[in-house]
Amino acid sequence: MNELARLTGGFVFGGLVLAAFFAVLFALFPRRVSRTRAMADGSPGRSFALGLVNAVFLTAMILALLALSQWTGVQLLGVPALALIGLLTAATVFGLAGVIQLVGERLLPQQAELGRTIWGTLAVSLGCAAPFVGWFGLLPYVVILGLGAFILTFFDRHPGAAR
Repeated sequence: MNELARLTGGFVFGGLVLAAFFAVLFALFPRRVSRTRAMADGSPGRSFALGLVNAVFLTAMILALLALSQWTGVQLLGVPALALIGLLTAATVFGLAGVIQLVGERLLPQQAELGRTIWGTLAVSLGCAAPFVGWFGLLPYVVILGLGAFILTFFDRHPGAAR
């Protein structure tokens, strides 16, 4: 019983930490997160396809660089791999922030931005925590959708869109 309480407390604490993280991210980069949200909402199929292609390609490049570094013994080859890992992580985080804003907006359209972020984060966290379907279905979908939507924001050339 003690383990169940500890696990539940850790999950609640983790959800609150993620909600605070995404709220701060939205506060610091509101235009980028809003554009990512709009892209995920406006063209989810295109965002998912682009996210999937980029996730597979960048992961293959990272693994190839790390394998080449280990095979040749040249540790300097690990530096580009670390840079790609950082780039992929940053893009994924911004993409998740946009998707969380989208989920929060769809769940509570009348709520303020902070409330949408908190409830969107908690909804996505709980949904992704569902055994098997959440782990292997929803979580990869949300991550890949967000990654693709974030990448698409750099190529969207609407004249009224602010960067």
